[in-house]
Amino acid sequence: AGPVRYVWAAARIAVGWVFLWAFLDKLFGWGFATPAAKAWVNGGSPTTGFLKGTADHTFGGLFTTLAGQPWVDWLFMIGLAGAGIALTLGIGMRIAAAAGGLLLLMMWAAELPLTTNPFMDEHIVYAIVLAGLALTGAGTTLGLGTQWAATPLVRRFPILK
Repeated sequence: AGPVRYVWAAARIAVGWVFLWAFLDKLFGWGFATPAAKAWVNGGSPTTGFLKGTADHTFGGLFTTLAGQPWVDWLFMIGLAGAGIALTLGIGMRIAAAAGGLLLLMMWAAELPLTTNPFMDEHIVYAIVLAGLALTGAGTTLGLGTQWAATPLVRRFPILK
């Protein structure tokens, strides 16, 4: 209640923007994390750079085989865009939290063992925040969560809340 709901709403929008920005930068190569030459629209693979860099990590064999696979690129980009849009708008919070959390946990696993901490990094922190966002109904404050929940589709399938 009160100011707490605005803190959760701000966290929702901020984390949504992190996902949405990652999608946009990988799609268009705006030069922040992805140079234009490696943009998805220019034929680059949004997963190759990160996953190829995991070769020496615990699960490197698994993740390097996934690098650059078209189906992996599509799933990754759909996950980034879907979570980013849903979180930013405050709709589909349960699905966004589950999908975004899974994506983050896979990225965390790809980097094991971590170099700066035995097990905790920003991927785990973001996943915990996503769970909090879904559990607190953060989409209803400064978002379209209330309107979304009232749609016939969401009333019929409440998992889409």
